[in-house]
Amino acid sequence: MIRKLTFAISEVAPYINWPYFDYAWGVGSKGHEEREQLHRDAALRMQKLEGRYATTALFGLFRANSDGDDLLLWPDDAAQEASPVRLPMLRQQRASHPGAPNLCLTDFVRPFHLGVSDTVGVFATTVDHAIETDTTDDPYGKMMAQTLADRLAEATAELMHLQVRRRYWGYAPDEQLSVNQLHIEAYQGIRPAVGYPSLPDASLNFILSDLIGMKDIGIRLTASGMMVPHASVSGLMLSHPKARYFDIGKIGEDQLRDYARRRAVPVEMARRFLASSLLKKG
Repeated sequence: MIRKLTFAISEVAPYINWPYFDYAWGVGSKGHEEREQLHRDAALRMQKLEGRYATTALFGLFRANSDGDDLLLWPDDAAQEASPVRLPMLRQQRASHPGAPNLCLTDFVRPFHLGVSDTVGVFATTVDHAIETDTTDDPYGKMMAQTLADRLAEATAELMHLQVRRRYWGYAPDEQLSVNQLHIEAYQGIRPAVGYPSLPDASLNFILSDLIGMKDIGIRLTASGMMVPHASVSGLMLSHPKARYFDIGKIGEDQLRDYARRRAVPVEMARRFLASSLLKKG
C-alpha cells in the first residue's frame, strides 16, 4: 500500500519542533527576545505561504522480516514466494550501558526463520521546493526560508506518522498524545530517519525510493543519495513496543566490509557512504 498525503501549511505548523528551529539559529534558553522575534517572523512567513504551497508525505507499509542485520521487505505486488528487497542495517558498536545489547534496527522486526511476517513502513516527506527559495535576496530571508522549510518537512513526518499509527497501519488507534508528547517520542514504535545515528547511510535512499517512488512527490537523489529539496525527510517506521532510538557509533573495518558485502557494493564505495561513521585509522 503506497499512499500520498498532502497537507496545508496550517495543518503541519502545530507539529513544528521549535527547539530545533532555535538551534539552527543559535538561540536557546538565553536570548529570549531574539527567539520570540524569530518565531514571529516564522509565523508571518507561514501565513504568506498558506494557500500557495503545501507539504507532502509518501509512505508504504510492507510485509517484512529480519534476517540477521538485514531487513527484508516485500513490495506490494510481490508474490508470497518472491524474493524480498534486502535493506542492510548496521549494529551498534558500543552498548548504551553495561549488560545492554548492541542494537540493530532489525532487532525490532520478526526474524524470517520464525515463519511469521511482520510489517515495516517506509516514508518520505518534503515541501514544495519554492518554500525554500521564495524569498528576497537578503541573507536573513534566505536562512528563514531554509530553516522553516526544514522544520515543515519534519513536522510533516510527525503528522504523517501520527496518522499512520492511528489509521493507515492502525496499531495504535486510540493514541491520544499532546504535541509535546509526540516530540519526546512517547508513542509506540520509532521513526528512524536516513542520515541519523541509527541509519547513517544516505545511499539507502536509492532502495527506499525504488520501493515508494520518491520522484512522485518531487524528490530527486544526488549521486550520494542526498535528497533534493534539502527540506526532505526519509526513513522507516517500526511498531515494536520496545523499539527505541540509538547511535551505532563508529564502525571498524570488519563491519565496513561486511556491510559492503551485504549491500553488494565495492568496499571503497561503502567507505564513501559511511565516511562519517568510520573509526579513524591509527
